[in-house]
Amino acid sequence: MRRLSALDLAFFLAETEASPKHVAGLLLFAKPAGARAAFCRKLVAELRTHDRPTEPFNLVIRLGGLAGPRWEPADDFDIGRHVFYHKPPGPLSWREVLDRVAALHEPLMDRSRPLWEYHVIDGVEGRKFAVYFRAHHAYADGMTMTTWLERSLSAAPDDLALRPVWAMPAARRRPAPKRSRRPPSLLPGLSELGRLPLAQLRTTTGIAKLAAQQALERAGITRKAVSLQFATAHDTPMTGSATPGRGIATTTLPMDAVKAACRASRATLNHVALTCIDGAMHRYLARIGHAPDHPLTIQMPVSLRHDDVGAAGNVLGVGLVELGQPDADPLQRLQEIGHSLHKVRNQLDSVSSHAVQQYTVICALATELIDKVKLSDRIPATGHTLVSNVAGPPHDLYLKGARLLQNYPLSILVPGLRSNITMFSCSGTLNFGIVATRDLVHLGRLADAIPEEFANLQRALGLL
Repeated sequence: MRRLSALDLAFFLAETEASPKHVAGLLLFAKPAGARAAFCRKLVAELRTHDRPTEPFNLVIRLGGLAGPRWEPADDFDIGRHVFYHKPPGPLSWREVLDRVAALHEPLMDRSRPLWEYHVIDGVEGRKFAVYFRAHHAYADGMTMTTWLERSLSAAPDDLALRPVWAMPAARRRPAPKRSRRPPSLLPGLSELGRLPLAQLRTTTGIAKLAAQQALERAGITRKAVSLQFATAHDTPMTGSATPGRGIATTTLPMDAVKAACRASRATLNHVALTCIDGAMHRYLARIGHAPDHPLTIQMPVSLRHDDVGAAGNVLGVGLVELGQPDADPLQRLQEIGHSLHKVRNQLDSVSSHAVQQYTVICALATELIDKVKLSDRIPATGHTLVSNVAGPPHDLYLKGARLLQNYPLSILVPGLRSNITMFSCSGTLNFGIVATRDLVHLGRLADAIPEEFANLQRALGLL
């Protein structure tokens, strides 16, 4: 039996049909040279032989009972209910793949069994196939899932060993310090007990500090020192209650060109990427008739994990980032976003990671409560969308000799926000996975606008 953290439990308490809490990856592979037509069918057959999942993929959630919310090993496990093969009658375009994946991404996962699925989609145009893998967000955060994925693939095209993500040994933790052979003493124990109240005091003080910063900003005593919670008007279709059904869009940028833009502007990848996303959102909203006359604000998850990378569970906080002015040129937008990111980083670094995490849970519970009582469309939202960045491996990866071409992360929608944009670097490209409610129209236009805005930034930097 394993207990849930407060954040992991929150994912279950907040889950509804309109807002499932699973995350996913959509991977596009090129079949090996000379691979036969049955390559994917045989791949799935071999995957299904790995029918003894390791933790957490063998765990089911138990929310009731005297023991409280907990993970427990599944009583029985049927690999056929987790690994699926899809073979269309004819070749699939990428748009058709996205439509199929959107339908797979919509429904809640069955809590009576382990909360993960692995789908192999055969017949993608150009001798390719796709893998859609989804798992409940309570299993782990994005950084951890990325670590699991990288361990399940190979860096060598001639390595044909199969290492399914659900059947790998648990990631190694840091070795525990060696115990002293000296007789036991009360002093270390008393010292540890003394540190517990001090740690809680630091956490409580940190939460109070973050709340005070919000109060000072809202009262007008400070000006743009922090971005305000619950200050976003519902003047675009990107805010409001989520509705059932999902739309998915994807795009990519060449990593070499992104790094060149970073060097030319002396900025980070996050600065450059957010500049493109910000410009793209303004362009998209203008195209669908909802151009805002104010800066957009995003929620941005920040990993707080310092060790045990690859361990299950979620260790993260969320910062609010105000983006550029609507009429800013690319360089102005880049500069304004750089200032905002620096401000958020300083704010989060000024308190303990435990305080940030607990403050994030408090804010998340507030937004969930607002959503539960059907007020998400009336009370100002916390931002316009959520944007996260997960660093992936810089080298090529392979699955049974099939080269991974793209990896698009697909994440959850949080209360009050009707879209999510997640970035993932992979095999020389920066991939963008966009998930939104199905009724957020023309989502592909938002994806198409990101490379357009990147080209504008390149021209402003003299790179085109």
